[in-house]
Amino acid sequence: MRRDEERRLQISAGMLAYLELGDPEAPAVVFLHGFPSSSYLWRHIAPLFAPWMRVIVLDLLGAGDSDKPPGAPLGLRAQVSYVRELLDNLGVTSFAVVGHGLGGGVAQRLALEGGVGAMVLVDSVVFDAWPGDPMRELQAQAPASGPALAEAVVRTALELGIRHRDRLTDDVLAEYVRPFAGEEGSAACFRFLRALDGQGLVGIESELERLQVPTLVLWGEEDPFHRSELAERLGDVMPMASVALLPGCSHFLPEEVPETIGPLMFEYLRSRYLGAPHTHAGGPVTVELGRRPPEEEM
Repeated sequence: MRRDEERRLQISAGMLAYLELGDPEAPAVVFLHGFPSSSYLWRHIAPLFAPWMRVIVLDLLGAGDSDKPPGAPLGLRAQVSYVRELLDNLGVTSFAVVGHGLGGGVAQRLALEGGVGAMVLVDSVVFDAWPGDPMRELQAQAPASGPALAEAVVRTALELGIRHRDRLTDDVLAEYVRPFAGEEGSAACFRFLRALDGQGLVGIESELERLQVPTLVLWGEEDPFHRSELAERLGDVMPMASVALLPGCSHFLPEEVPETIGPLMFEYLRSRYLGAPHTHAGGPVTVELGRRPPEEEM
């Protein structure tokens, strides 16, 4: 995934930047990031899907290389509408969706609207449990501005959300800071930060209970932004959800352990979205990620 291959598409609120990999005629999978990241988050994972799927990796409006218009709404519901506009323009009406953080909340609402064949949620915003206390502390700085403070917000979020600090190199940090650099970029950073208002997922439990979409929930057990109990709660609510907790990991799993979650995500979507059987030299083998039985049956 290279920035020089990036495309841009006009929607109602501005230009969205995105990358497209794989066969344009293949079933589509859409990757969505949260804050303060960008499509860069998926650089190790999205290419795994290209031999099998049409891969669309985008920067949400107000982040990455997408436009950062001062007056555009950036809340969860607005981001859902922007993503849907992009997909409509690309002729994509059915797709799988992978979402991290805020992107996971966007994924949930897209699934409730229809057209989603399978979903992967990675340390996602859920229910009324976001933003968490660490993010609220960062939001307390939002009235201020300036490039130095924006860089500090990005650095703090990543340092809190990546337990394996060797993964957060200077080059990696610089790429996450880059879209929010300068006076305009730092103002955009704080606009996006203020848009994390906890709205858009409150009271949707009954809708999720009726959602017949195969869903893989991946979560770092040491996530400081969204505690791991939320993953279990999400798995209990969603009838077709499978939950995997990763010990010793924090919030930014695609940055921290891509070699672990990438194959998990790929095999899940290949099976549950594409319907392709798992095979080995002895013939086909069915692998199913199942739901945990009720405690009284354990």
